[in-house]
Parts: sequence; structure tokens; C-alpha cells
Amino acid sequence: MQPENMQKIIEKVGFVHLHVHTSFSLREGALTIPKLIDFAKADAMPALAITDTNNLFGALEFSEKLYKEGIQPIIGCHLTVDFGDARNLGGRADDPRAGRGSIVVLARDAEGYANLMRIVSAAWIDPSAGDLPHVQLEKLAAQAQGLIALSGGPTGAIDGLIGDGRAEHAGQRIAELERIFDGRFYVELQRHGTPMEKRVEPVLLDFAFRRSLPLVATNEPYFAALSDHEAHDALLCIADGSTTSQAGRRQLTADHRFKTRAEMRGLFSDLPEALNHSVEIALRCNYRPTTRGPILPRFTTEAGEQRDEVEELQRQAREGLAARLAVHGMADGFGESDYQERLEFELSVIIKMKFPGYFLIVADFIKWAKAHDIPVGPGRGSGAGSLVAWSLTITDLDPMRFGLLFERFLNPERVSMPDFDIDFCQYRRDEVIRYVRERYGVDRVAQIITFGSFLARGVMRNVGRVLEMPLGQVDKLAKLVPQNPAAPVSLKQAIESEPRLLEAMEQDERVATMLDIAQKLEGLYSNASTHAAGIVIGDRPLVELVPLYRDPKSDMPATQFNMKWVEPAGLVKFDFLGLKTLTTLAITVELLRKRGVEVDIAKLPLDDKKTYEMLGRGETVGVFQVESAGMRKALTEMHADRLEDIIALVALYRPGPMANIPTYCAVKLGEQEADYIHPKIEPILKETFGVIIYQEQVMQIAQILSGYSLGEADMLRRAMGKKIKAEMDAQRDRFVRGAVEREIPKPKANEIFDLLAKFADYGFNKSHAAAYALIAYQTGWFKANYPVEFLAASMTLDKANTDKLAEFRNEAQRLGIKVEPPSINESESDFAVRRDTNGELYIRYALSAVKGVGEGQAQAIVDARGETPFRDFGDFANRIDPRAINRKVLENLGAAGAFDVFEKERARAIAAIDTVLAQANRTQAEALAGQSALFGDSAASFIIPKAQPWPPSERLRREFDAIGFFLSGHPLDDYQQVLGRLQVQRWADFARAVKRGASAGRLAATVLDRQERRTKSGSKMGIVTLSDPSGQYEAILFQEGLNQYRDFLEKGSVVMVAVQASLEGEDVRARIATVEPLDRAASKVQKGLRIFMRDGEPLASVAQRLGTKGEGEVSFVLMLERERSEVEIRLPGRFHVSPQIAGAIKAIPGIVAVEHI
Repeated sequence: MQPENMQKIIEKVGFVHLHVHTSFSLREGALTIPKLIDFAKADAMPALAITDTNNLFGALEFSEKLYKEGIQPIIGCHLTVDFGDARNLGGRADDPRAGRGSIVVLARDAEGYANLMRIVSAAWIDPSAGDLPHVQLEKLAAQAQGLIALSGGPTGAIDGLIGDGRAEHAGQRIAELERIFDGRFYVELQRHGTPMEKRVEPVLLDFAFRRSLPLVATNEPYFAALSDHEAHDALLCIADGSTTSQAGRRQLTADHRFKTRAEMRGLFSDLPEALNHSVEIALRCNYRPTTRGPILPRFTTEAGEQRDEVEELQRQAREGLAARLAVHGMADGFGESDYQERLEFELSVIIKMKFPGYFLIVADFIKWAKAHDIPVGPGRGSGAGSLVAWSLTITDLDPMRFGLLFERFLNPERVSMPDFDIDFCQYRRDEVIRYVRERYGVDRVAQIITFGSFLARGVMRNVGRVLEMPLGQVDKLAKLVPQNPAAPVSLKQAIESEPRLLEAMEQDERVATMLDIAQKLEGLYSNASTHAAGIVIGDRPLVELVPLYRDPKSDMPATQFNMKWVEPAGLVKFDFLGLKTLTTLAITVELLRKRGVEVDIAKLPLDDKKTYEMLGRGETVGVFQVESAGMRKALTEMHADRLEDIIALVALYRPGPMANIPTYCAVKLGEQEADYIHPKIEPILKETFGVIIYQEQVMQIAQILSGYSLGEADMLRRAMGKKIKAEMDAQRDRFVRGAVEREIPKPKANEIFDLLAKFADYGFNKSHAAAYALIAYQTGWFKANYPVEFLAASMTLDKANTDKLAEFRNEAQRLGIKVEPPSINESESDFAVRRDTNGELYIRYALSAVKGVGEGQAQAIVDARGETPFRDFGDFANRIDPRAINRKVLENLGAAGAFDVFEKERARAIAAIDTVLAQANRTQAEALAGQSALFGDSAASFIIPKAQPWPPSERLRREFDAIGFFLSGHPLDDYQQVLGRLQVQRWADFARAVKRGASAGRLAATVLDRQERRTKSGSKMGIVTLSDPSGQYEAILFQEGLNQYRDFLEKGSVVMVAVQASLEGEDVRARIATVEPLDRAASKVQKGLRIFMRDGEPLASVAQRLGTKGEGEVSFVLMLERERSEVEIRLPGRFHVSPQIAGAIKAIPGIVAVEHI
């Protein structure tokens, strides 16, 4: 370009923003890329840079979106550099910030962008764990080609030193940067009117003049407009954990907004060269990152040998198909030639699309996982429709048996990346990822970054905190925003739909301010983490394709581009999902193996009568995908007796399609005639009794009725889903024309097209449904055939979830399976299966499922025990490591019953803990000193301290606190004799009665929890969690009842409730009508107590518990062994007696029994 032409362009443009923070400067920037584009277009800006703090998170998105709007994108970074001059500055050597400062680097060309990716990646990957991202000066120097650098502005490496009176050291840094960026280093000036800027600018100008360095004007915007300043100020407070009233906190001026070119020209009218250089730099930066097609790694053998991928895929697929058919045989109606013909067709499509390498890589790591006994799912998503995938053992469903279509996965008429979602055992998923990293190179495999956003409730709480509003007030307001993770409600929607939010805004100015700020911050990125499943594999070091990030919680790098942009960058995503159910199945198999039962999950019969009978009864607690009340109801109505029924249910049980469940059931049971729409498509709809359920059926109907190829039919399905009128009109014309050619009347063809359009909108992917139905069946098979091991495995996987553990325990009770409390001598870290003296199997509670006991602490006890059970407390103290197990762990284990084997009275067991730990520490100290016990066998001399016994209610309360539910007994146990007189029902019996038509009953229960919520009308309602020996349940009561009975429904109270109930599906919904303390109700039917004892030793303790006067009679019954007779003595006076008091007396040593009279 001629100099005079360049000068004209520079003068015309006037200014270009080269230092800009978007919302990818997490918790710093409040400028989203769409908003930035709007402002740039409004000011007719020809170019714009992105320079987020230490990252390139938004680089590709920024590049693509600006380019489409005709704006030149400039890619850069606000980069922290370690200049290595901490000692010269007199800083502390251990201060991570000493010697560091920021500069701006911009990519001038392709080499510069490649270097920028390496440098920014190094800023995250190289620092030690816990350190902040930064790059060493030497690394920057080695990769500075193609980069332009700016000095960084007021928060940068130069200005900060000048502001601190260290101009000499600032000069040294400038000299280093000048050397590294020869002819490409600019001194950056900003003018926001701050005292520091005014103090520093003359020194910067002096440096630039004396060193002949060019100046450049920037504004470093963080937010869009003046109206956003207050919200951005709150954002900085959120980031720093400060409040808006806090002095000395980080703040920016209102001028750190996105200024127009005219504003910047006016601001720097006295330094036109600084403005001109901003345009000059934009002209020098003539490169932008672009999207590219998928770059697949080359498949190699484990030995590293490269093979022709096409030939290798064909060989593995053909051999694999032969092996599959030899084991499983062929589906009904198909011969070997049908399988081979489909295999060759699929191979031709895969080869044409150039995806052989992808299939081989996926097959390789799945085969490795299976060879190392790592559970792998049957395949989910549309990939299960591929016969090649089945032949390669990527999937475990024969697509021809289940009518799954390859074209739903890879459409020959529309090239798109294949995408296998692979489920692994969640405990061993990382082993597979480790194998892939070793196989393809640790620098070629990475996770994918994800960005968390400020959501409505969270941002309200954050802003409320920085504005120092009362926590309770903000929490109350936040809870008015509906919580729906599947479709989050925005603050704007919440304010429009919730009158109480509007009312609060009108009544309190601070609430209005908080909600205004919160709305401006809502949706901004708040944090970075890594995608739960996505892995990318490259054919070269990934840093050559994308910048990399390191999540502090992972030792594996992640791409700096998220899921949406990592594939356009050329990387191929592989999903490594951890599925808990696979782990449950694996643990079940292992538990069975321990008692000599071998089960191969892959060979389970799919027609097990016992399994379908159990599913048909709706007994699905723990069964994958079908646990919900609606699923249970559908299973009972459906009388499922084949895998196809479960596949259909998985597909149908969603809003919309579930309306067809009654039709499916009615036709299946012969109660209704099937409507097959047209005779030609009856074979397609016969499996689903005339109901269109699957997307594959829509495709097959188009093929048969209108002559579509399956590839075309997939395009039709997509068009119907998108509802684009022009596309739909074209497809209708094509469909009707094809149908008429096949002798279907035009009106009927149009009718069928409309019907297909309706079903295509919510038709389900059958491949996905089939895969998940298979896992549902497998879990059902284990529960039906080996319920003890299955429930033990299920409890192990949910041991951190008290509600699920209680549910599994209740299910075990229903099935007649005992769940015994934890035992220091019998329990493992996880739930274990044991045999009792009668040979019956039972579940022994896991040590690590006790609250406050971690996996490591539980395993330390199990390791210390080894093969030899602990004899007593002394032996236990001598063998444990006191560094691994603390007092709280032992207290919770004692409260849960783990030490009952040493001491039945748990109060004494807890009292012994201090002595246990003291002896354990002493034993360990002696062992470290090489001494044996100085005073003989310390275990033999261990004395358990005396302690006042806990009454049964206290024992159970502590057990509940340690476990989360009642295990060895129930607070109502003390009331058993009076409950019969009160004519109350157990919850399980009442629920069965409701299912037979009952609508009211009287129940006794312990209150576990009470929550209060507001209804849509604004009145309060209570949700009470209740428990009796037959299980836990919830009951509601409305405002009037809540006001009347609130005091009786405190946590831990024992009550009698009159309830009304109704049936919703298979679930019983209970509403509380009246509440009465159970002791009060019991006193009406209980006259007194008879207390049996052998001698007078317990009398003093009994007197303590009978101290209160009342209406009950009390007799002592002295049991005389010699005469084999009893003497009864009635006490004078009357006493307050209750089942709880009876229980407390029964716990006194020496008391034989307590009888209610």
C-alpha cells in the first residue's frame, strides 16, 4: 500500500480499539461479543481487537462473528509476564506477584497467532499448582515472532512501576520488551482522568521520546455504556469478595466504557500520532483464525505401526461381524447375506466420508476397556444404529434385530461428524482416558472447557451481598424466582410473572437497585471448568490447533474453546461418559463372584420371566430409567413382557408422547384395535401397536410410501423438526408426489404427511431408547434374580445420598432382606453381603456410609483389621493408626452401632473413645521409638469407662444423626403396646389400603423434617417428612392446619396424625387433617406400668425417671429365682407414665422388662 493511501485510511478511520476485555475476562469484563459487535457496527468501526486477561477463550467466536459483520477481528491477549526482576525490585522471593506485570500482545500474522496460542497455553500449563497464570519472559522472547506488543496501560508492567516511583526499573522492562519485539513494541497511553494516569503519562512520553518508541492510544473498555458502570462495579466486588462500601477496593472509572472513535479522537486530540498508531497496528494485523474441517488422528496399532485405515476398518468389521453372528445368531427374518450387504453399504459410506480412522480409534479404546474388565455401556445415541459399530464391539445392540437405522447416525446425503457417546463405569472411566493419552500422546489429548454463567438466583444473592443487603431478605427474594434447571427462568421473566418481586422493587429502592444490577450481570460468564465427558484427540500437538487451559481440579489440560467452538477449530470430540448404573452392575457381579456365582452381563437372557413379572408389578426401585412413579404406573398398565416394550416406554415417557401410552397399552392388551394409518406401513408400526414412537419409523414410512431413500428421509425428519415453512412446503410436495406415484390418494398422502410432521416433532431416537432399555432390563434382571447383591451395590453407589439409602433400605425390608448396622469387625468400606447363622443373606452397612466417615478413614480401619477381627477396644486401639482416624469418626461409628460387638451399651462405647485414642497414640509412639509396651499388654488392661445408659429414644436419635435414618430400631418401638389400642396403621399398610380405595386413616410417626413454602396464592403450606417402622413418607398441610399444629411438628417429635389421601399414579399423596402428640394420645389408653427386676439395684435410677406426678399406676415385680416366683409391689401415689418413659426405664441395667397396663 502506498504511504499516501495508508495515511488517508488512517485519517479516515481515526482510531481502533486494541485493548478490549469481553465477558471472557471472567468476573472482570461485562462486554459480551454480540453486544461488542452492536456497538462496533453502530460506530462503523472497521476493525476491533479482543484482549482478554490471560486467555483466548473467545478468539475463534470473536473472529468468525466479526468477520461475518464486515469488521476486521484482531486477536490478542492481556498477558501476565514474569520479568524475573523481583529481587531488583526488593520484593519477597515467595510472593507470586513479585516481578510480574501485564502487557498486551496482538497476533500480526499466522505465525504470530500460532505463537500466541503457545504463549497463552504456557501461561496456564507451566505454573505450579495453585499459582496464577503467567508466562516467563524467556518463553515470551522465544515465541515473539509475528506478535505486536503494547506496554499494558495503567494496570500493566510499566505504568505500575512508574506509579510506585520506580521509573528506572520501568525503563529496564521497556528495554527488554523493545529488544524482544523489535520494531513491534508500542508505549500505551490511557486517559480515564485518574490521578495515577496523570502522574504516569509524562514519564511514558519521556520514555517514548528518548527511545524513539511509538505511542498508541487505548481505552481498555470493560463494559458497554455509562449505564453499565454500577453493574460492572458490583461484578468486581463479586470477583474480589468485597462490598461496594469498602474503601481501597479495586474500582474502574465510568470512562472504562466502550467509547466511540469520535470520543477517542477528542480525548487524544493533542497526540494525533497515538491515535494514528492504533489504526496502523490494525493494518499491520492481517490475520484471523478461521474454522476448519475435522482433523482426525491417524490410527496406529498398539506397537505404533501405521496401517491403511480403509483396509484395517474393512478387515476388523468383517471379522467382527462373523464373530458376532457366531455368538448371537441372526435376527428373525434376516439371513447372513442381509447382514453382509448392510455392512458393506455402511463401510462404503464411512469410507466415502473419510471416517475410518474415527471408527478405529473408538473401537480401539473400547476393546482396551473391555479387555481390562472395565464396564462399557451398550452404546447410546444414534451410533447404536450402525452395524459396523456392532461388529467392532463399539455397541452391543444388533441394529437389525431392533430395527435401528444407520442413516439416522451417518446420512450419506449430508456429511456430518459421527458422534459416539460411550458410557463407562464411573469409577474406571479415568483409566480409559489415561490409556488414550498414552496411546496418542499426552500433548494430543485434552478435555474441553465449559463456562458457568451467572444465573438468576445466584446473581441476586451475589449482588445482594456486595450491596450489604440482609441475607434473609435476599434469600427470600431469590426463592421467588422459579427453579427449573432444564429451562432456567430469567430475572426479567421472573419479575414479569411474580407480583411479589415487583412489589418489593416498588417498596424498597435497594431491592430495585439489586435487581437492576443483577439483570445486567445475569448470563455473563462467571467461571471456567471442564466438560464432564468430552475429550478431543488431535493428529499433532493440540497447542498447534487451539490454545490450552488447565483446570485446577484436573491434571489434564483442556481446550480454551468450548464445546461449540472446539469442533469448528478442527478437533474431533469423543464422549467418555461415566454412567453410575454400569458401576452398580459391575459391583453386583463382583459381590456375586465372592460367593461363587459367575454372571456374564453380555449373555443375560432377554426373556427372563422373573424380570418382566417384577417390572409388571412396578417394583422398580433401583432399576435404571424406570424408577419414577409415572414409569411404574406405565409398566403395570403395559404388562411389559419383552425388551421392545421397555424401549417403547423409554421413548414415550416424555411430555407430549406420553399421551400415547394408554393407546399402546390398550392395543397391546387387546382392549382396542390398532390404527396402522395405511396397510403398507403396518409392518413398521406393528411393533408399537400402531403408535408412531420413533424417528426411525418416520423415516421408514417416507421410504415405503413415497420412495425416499433413508438418507432423504433423514433430511425430511430434520425439516419437520425445524418447522421451516419453505422447507416443509418443498418436502410436502416431494412426499405427496411420491405417494401418489405409489397409488396413494392425494388427500390421504397429505393427511399422512401432517401426521408424520406431528410425530417427527417429538419422535424419539430409537437407537438411544434401545440402548438405555437394555441397561434398564439388565438392572431389572439382577434385582429380580439377585436382589441382595443388587441392593448392596446400589447402596454403595449412593452412599453419600441419605434419602436414596433410606429408600433402598425400605425396599430391602419390603423384600425381607435384613440391613444390619455397621460393625467394626464385619463391615467393609462399602456395603457388603454376608450370611447369618441360618444361611440367609443380608446386607452389612458400609463404614464409609456413616456420616463423617470418609473412604480413606473407613479403609484404614478395614486394612488395620485385615483377616483378624478386633478382639475388643484394647486390641482395636493397638492396631489402628490414630493419624488416619479422628475422634469424630469414632463417635459417629459408635453412635451408628459399629462398636456393639465390643460393648452393647453405646453410651459406654462413646465414653471409651478418648481412652482408645490415647492408647492408640501411645502404642504408635512406642512402635516408632522401637519399644514394646512398658507395662505389659495394654489391650488386656483396657477398661471401658462407666457411663449413664442412653434411653432407647436417645440411642435412636444418635443413630439417626450418624446414619440419616433409623436402622436398628425406630422411636415408635417403645409405643408398640399402645399403638394397637390406639388403632393406628403403619404407613405401608395404609398406602396399600389407599390403593384399594381407602381415603383416610390414622397413623403414628416420628417427624424427620418440616418445610414451609408459599403456594401460588401466597398462603403457606407445610411439607412434613414422617417416618414409621415401615418407611418414610411426606404429607402436606395447608395454612390453617400449619398454624394450629406447627408446634407439634418439630423435628424429632412423635405424633399421631389423621390423614386424608389420594392416589396419583402409583404414588399415595397424604394430607394431614389433625395432629396430636403421641404421648398425649397414649396417656388416654394407658393406665400404668409394671416394671420387672431381679433385685433392688435399679431402684434409684427408676426413681429418677418417675419423678413427675401424673395419673398412672406403677408396680414393681420382683422376680425371685430360688422360689421361681414373683412378688408384685404397687407404689403409692400416681406418676406420669408414657412409652418414652417406659423405654428409658427399660434401658436401665438390671431391668428385665417393662409392661404397659
